[in-house]
Amino acid sequence: MSVNIIGISALYHDAACCLLSDGKLLAAAQEERFSRIKADPSMPRKAMNYCLQEAGLTIADIDCVAYYEDPKEKLARQIWSQLPALSESFVASLGVGRPEREIRELLGFDGEIKYYSHHMSHAASSFYFSGFGSAAILTMDGVGEWATTTYGKGNEKGIELFEEVHYPHSIGLLYSSITSYLGFGVNDGEYKVMGLAPYGTPRYVDQLYKLIHLGANGQYTLDMRYFEYLKGERMFGEALEELLGAPARREDEKMTAFHKDIARSLQFVLEDIMLKKAAYLHQQTGESNICLAGGVALNCVANGRLLREGPFEKMFVQPASNDAGGSLGAAAAAHLELTGERASRAKMAHVYLGPSYDTASIGRTLQSTSLKYHDYAGNEEQLLAATAERLARGKVIGWFNGRMEFGPRSLGARSILADPRRTEMRDRINAMVKKREGFRPFAPAVLAHKASQHFDLPHDSPFMLETCQVISPLDLPAITHVDNSARVQTVHKETNPRFAALLEYFDELTGCPILLNTSFNVKGEPIVCDPEDAIKCFITTDIDCLILQDFIIDRAENELDALIMILRNYDQENTAAKGIRRDVYTFV
Repeated sequence: MSVNIIGISALYHDAACCLLSDGKLLAAAQEERFSRIKADPSMPRKAMNYCLQEAGLTIADIDCVAYYEDPKEKLARQIWSQLPALSESFVASLGVGRPEREIRELLGFDGEIKYYSHHMSHAASSFYFSGFGSAAILTMDGVGEWATTTYGKGNEKGIELFEEVHYPHSIGLLYSSITSYLGFGVNDGEYKVMGLAPYGTPRYVDQLYKLIHLGANGQYTLDMRYFEYLKGERMFGEALEELLGAPARREDEKMTAFHKDIARSLQFVLEDIMLKKAAYLHQQTGESNICLAGGVALNCVANGRLLREGPFEKMFVQPASNDAGGSLGAAAAAHLELTGERASRAKMAHVYLGPSYDTASIGRTLQSTSLKYHDYAGNEEQLLAATAERLARGKVIGWFNGRMEFGPRSLGARSILADPRRTEMRDRINAMVKKREGFRPFAPAVLAHKASQHFDLPHDSPFMLETCQVISPLDLPAITHVDNSARVQTVHKETNPRFAALLEYFDELTGCPILLNTSFNVKGEPIVCDPEDAIKCFITTDIDCLILQDFIIDRAENELDALIMILRNYDQENTAAKGIRRDVYTFV
């Protein structure tokens, strides 16, 4: 008899749903991809409907819903924090009963619901999909219920979390506070700080270390004189501005050497702390493997340094280390509890777990538009050759193929692709397509069997979760960061055969087995999910060509001005409705 489990993360940010059937992960998706609301926290109704449809099940076939945190403990922390002033209506809306009420009423589930702590869900999302028989486990994020950092170990019997650091003391919130000080959005701009850091020098390490005291074992405390997130108004206080000798940067203010130096100093402090606490974890567990999860685990620069310089031989980072991945961990923990067996003993090979769209349905969509396109259905070789030729001529490609990725990275299913050898490509995509800051780097996707010829990376990196040095004999300015690093994705034909084949075609044509790969979206929008999303993004940006499964649409062959105006006016009218606060951490 099959055991079908739905895993849910919701009501905070990055809501998501997954489906485990007899321990096999059949589907997973974030609600934002369907609702088109960035970081949508809502109970993931649309994502769940997709998961059920993908598995050929109904809600009546589900044995258990596993929820990624403990509502009682979360409410206790919210009450302690007094965020906001607790009215009766606030407690009613965010109280312990809300997750169950919405699972019952919105998802239509009347069976067993199991709850797991936030950091247990993070830990399980990494360990149970790592392929390791045993491992040390480190989770770091802003805050769960109370825990902000946990230390643990996993083996065939399960997971033990043996030490925690509690809110308000948090490495994640320290990083987010400086992110806010630098004028970037919280829960959104931490990537920008990581990308800005190599442009600066670590001049302010001593000042930033005044914000945090490293205690014995795994403990640390923040000096709360410098922070105001307990009040819920902003992340930091005037004392931080006095310590650093300058007021906080406004979002529209020019970036100076000072801001770059602060970013570099913050990154240094984060990496230093992670190395020290990982050494403690290794001493306590004696394990040679480490599993990472939580939002801090998405800092690929710190991950790379931890693996190179830390005490562990092997590392696995959950590709969806943010709260979305908590759905996976909760489902895996429930599977162990219900069956007595681990959900998976194999290492997660890919995250192509979202929806796909067949050629016939995409063809009907295109036929309903005025777009001119080329149909390559049934002729993949010609499609790939035509795409590679366009890339070699300097075209920017929107690439839509197969099942959508789960997690924050585009990995060759919903990607924007370009030639990494072209000096102008990085600035062009940043300015005209992604519409984001020019200092932010792009990542390379490289054929796995040729990666070591171009990158100082002695192992596979299929999820873009660590950085390494570029050692290629080719000049690759579009994907090489200012410190000669790159965040590499190794591409395997076993997990994404068409993307690997495209890289082969591009290599044959140019002698370069690498493509610039960034997410298929624009600033402020979720990654595209369905063909309509891809067409809209293509029309309203400077993307030259859209590869929509088996179809190629060239901008040069289409008159798009009228469509652009219609879509941009629509976006402006709906921006306010989609807004999520970005100046303070979303504690509730």
